[in-house]
Amino acid sequence: MFQAAPTLRRVPDPDNLAMAPDRMLVARLQHRLGFGPRPGDYLAAVRAGFQQSRSAALKAPSVDAGTAGIGMPSIRDLGPPPASGTPDRTAYENSKRVMQNALQLWALDRMVAADHGLTERLTWFWQGHWATAIGKVDTPLLMFNYYLTLNSFALGNFADMTKAMVNDAAVIYWLDGGQNTASAPNENLARELMELFTLGIGSYSEDDVKGAAKALTGYKVDRNSGIVTFKAKDHFSLPISLLGKVGLLDANSLADLLTSNPQCSYFIAERLWYRFISSTEALPMRSKIPAALAKKLSISDGVQALAYDPGFADPKNAQVKAPVDWFVSVCRALGLMPSQLAQQIPVLNLLRSLSQVVFDPPSVGGWPADEAWLSTASADLRIKTAVSLVKLGDLSPISSLPEKERVQGAADWLGVAHWTSRTRAALLQVSKNPADLAALAITAPEYLVSA
Repeated sequence: MFQAAPTLRRVPDPDNLAMAPDRMLVARLQHRLGFGPRPGDYLAAVRAGFQQSRSAALKAPSVDAGTAGIGMPSIRDLGPPPASGTPDRTAYENSKRVMQNALQLWALDRMVAADHGLTERLTWFWQGHWATAIGKVDTPLLMFNYYLTLNSFALGNFADMTKAMVNDAAVIYWLDGGQNTASAPNENLARELMELFTLGIGSYSEDDVKGAAKALTGYKVDRNSGIVTFKAKDHFSLPISLLGKVGLLDANSLADLLTSNPQCSYFIAERLWYRFISSTEALPMRSKIPAALAKKLSISDGVQALAYDPGFADPKNAQVKAPVDWFVSVCRALGLMPSQLAQQIPVLNLLRSLSQVVFDPPSVGGWPADEAWLSTASADLRIKTAVSLVKLGDLSPISSLPEKERVQGAADWLGVAHWTSRTRAALLQVSKNPADLAALAITAPEYLVSA
């Protein structure tokens, strides 16, 4: 376990704080631009007010002490796989599986440990955007390097990120880029690069896909080391017609061409809106997010505009927490670290049962959103998981309170703006038992949905 924050204490005039108008807005900051509050964080932010809390949430430090304390996982080049059916091959596969599990738990640990959640939140967002699955890549080292690239550009320049990603071994292998040669162009990476990563459907033609595929020919991946090499003899070296322009193109110049297209900033603004504000309401024409991105393709500027957009504060723009978001936010509240927790609970299997585990999206389109995560089966599993986590977690934020204050204390602890009368009544029935109260609170609709 990481060291939990000091036990949440009530401040003078708690009734006013419980009814503070900023509660919903502060909750959105902490659950959408981060992974939920640690004990005491939410009331401190409510006390500071939304304006100040928003400014603090958007100022990502150059070094986050929480994630820096996690260290690096032991991920290495295992070399070529030994012959099938041999003891060496069995040992090789076991080592690969151990590294894969360590990598996935390490990524979860970073989300939980972050003192300032914005960088890890954006890194997680980009995992869904530049979706690449370890199930096919099947090499932990490639996925580790992929994560480090996403993390380094999480709030950086999208044009630079795009160049890095079209040269990323995991992305190239995942989308069959290594099979792309001048004599036999493979269009997978080119199509997804334009459709899902930079421009969006309707912003290019089939001829543009063919042209982009030619620009991406000649790149080869060593799946053991993760080294990407360029084979000039396999590259299409003649001028290419693409998006109304003609010239010699390779992966880097193609990335420049796509990200300089005005549609790119609008498309990324739409993706940010979809994941951080609403998956049901379209990006409004009046939104300033596209213009903020268009200036320098600064992701940080785009996120700033997003947090100041009226849609961020609109009560109708509720979002359902995805399984990883929910699990990480519960761990932060309870003072649990996933890698340590895995010694007692099969963490990755639980997340897999909930249909979301880091580094393994179901498709190149990433993970679904909102109502897709709500089902009877997932609800039953969340309840069982909640009971198991509560048994291992620190309940002092509510157990230290008088019984009559525990229901409101649970909202303050978890970053819930308000309980509905129905939920409050249910919580009051179990308020004598902090464990039952905690388990019910972290599976309540008001916690599962970022209101």
